[in-house]
Amino acid sequence: MSYLVLARKWRPRRFADVVGQDHVVRALQNALAADQVHHAYLFAGTRGVGKTTLARILAKALNCLEGVAQEPCGQCSACLAVDEGRFVDLIEVDAASRTGVDDTRELLDNVQYTPTSGRYKVYLIDEVHMLSRQSFNALLKTLEEPPPHVKFLFATTDPQKLPVTVLSRCLQFNLKRMPVGLIEDRLAEICSAEGFNAEKPALHRLALAAAGSVRDGLSLLDQALAYGSNELLDADVAVMLGSMDRDRVLGLLEAIAAGDARQLLDRIKALDEDVPDYERLLDQLATALQRIAVIQLAGADALEDEDALAGLQSLAASLDPAQVQLHYQIALTGRRDLSLAPDPRLGFEMALLRMLAFRLEAPAEALSGDEPAQSPGRTPGPVKGARAAPAAARTTLTPASAADPEDWPAYVAGLSVSGAARQLAEHTELIAFTPVEIRLRVAADNQHLLTDKLVERLTAAVRERQGSAIKVRVALADEPARGVTVAALEADAQTQDEQRRRESIEKDPKVREIVDMFQGEVVADSIKPTTNGPADQA
Repeated sequence: MSYLVLARKWRPRRFADVVGQDHVVRALQNALAADQVHHAYLFAGTRGVGKTTLARILAKALNCLEGVAQEPCGQCSACLAVDEGRFVDLIEVDAASRTGVDDTRELLDNVQYTPTSGRYKVYLIDEVHMLSRQSFNALLKTLEEPPPHVKFLFATTDPQKLPVTVLSRCLQFNLKRMPVGLIEDRLAEICSAEGFNAEKPALHRLALAAAGSVRDGLSLLDQALAYGSNELLDADVAVMLGSMDRDRVLGLLEAIAAGDARQLLDRIKALDEDVPDYERLLDQLATALQRIAVIQLAGADALEDEDALAGLQSLAASLDPAQVQLHYQIALTGRRDLSLAPDPRLGFEMALLRMLAFRLEAPAEALSGDEPAQSPGRTPGPVKGARAAPAAARTTLTPASAADPEDWPAYVAGLSVSGAARQLAEHTELIAFTPVEIRLRVAADNQHLLTDKLVERLTAAVRERQGSAIKVRVALADEPARGVTVAALEADAQTQDEQRRRESIEKDPKVREIVDMFQGEVVADSIKPTTNGPADQA
């Protein structure tokens, strides 16, 4: 007897068997119960989340001999024929292999004829976005005026490529990526039903590797069972996937956080003995860095189903948030360039050494309200808690659009903000500026400008210029200003301008002659700028 792969054997045959897509199942069942089934449906989502599965179940429910209902009976000849792929009135088409207009016209030639054995003639077109423009034009006429006995079911991984004219004539359902926990539970359920011995860490590792696709998870499960002789062991799965234990990945980041190149190289050497997949290893590093960034900026409570929380929290405390962002970018770049390296290990090693060589010399204490504020002109020091890189390798890095603005008034002048929000910006004094946060303060006599709405508008203007989700915090000053504000500079400029006008008037020969003749004096408050007066000429 031929072997049936798990992805096909355990494919849902009823709506009740579909997991993780309740929002779609509920809408379809309500439409079937009310006999209000639309003539065209579009199921969109990443691979392996149930697009064609839902389409087939819907086709089965429409043609079930027991009648149109929320669930197909699954026992009648029509239901069995659909399950076995031999139902004559379910026409399945792979648009990736039939993209031409002639193929589409040939397909639609039989639309006008009534179903052979079923209640409806159902056209299931997979990867519909692969159709040519001419094919869509040929299909559009039928979608506009479909025969009552025809239903179109489209599936796609890229709905943006469909013409708007087609999208507007379909009911679109966006299928979700499956969470890791749900995939893990599904794999455990199948292993239990099939009688396979499966370790929970192995199931979790497979669920992570599935990347949101139940079908990919089942395919990996098939592969792992073949590798382990129908036994699922975590060590076997790790070797099969080329993945590394989470603690060893975090160990690499610990060496980077300590700035210890020798320790880092020793750990890479130990990893290389297991012949790992270095591309996947960089993925794991990037994932760990993302989790660390979440802990730093949103707190550990924001993480779900994290089994290495303690190690990540420790790294979050020892790494500067801006440095984590830089490490993440280096990991992504290293992964992209891995194929260009002379050897995968050398490319991986160089990416991690790059994390050591390039250091953002921004003070970690700038993010803490307990530390003294840094003045705008002060040169930032090295990252707190990290060993300095060698002098030859030490490099100060700042994002191109987010350099520390020592001239805050000039920075404010370049912001696209107006009205009261600009007044707030002009009356603020810079306390600290990091790649993730700007701290400002405003004097007590301008407290009326310190509103949530104006701070939000100022934040939006800063983010537009920085190109990042930087935070802007504005506090009320409880001491005299130490820095420079735009308003203060403008006031000084106005005072100097008035002084210049007064001196120009007082020194003017004609004015002096009048003063001497009438023994008078120049009233300073009466001096006003004119278009061609002495003040303008001074």
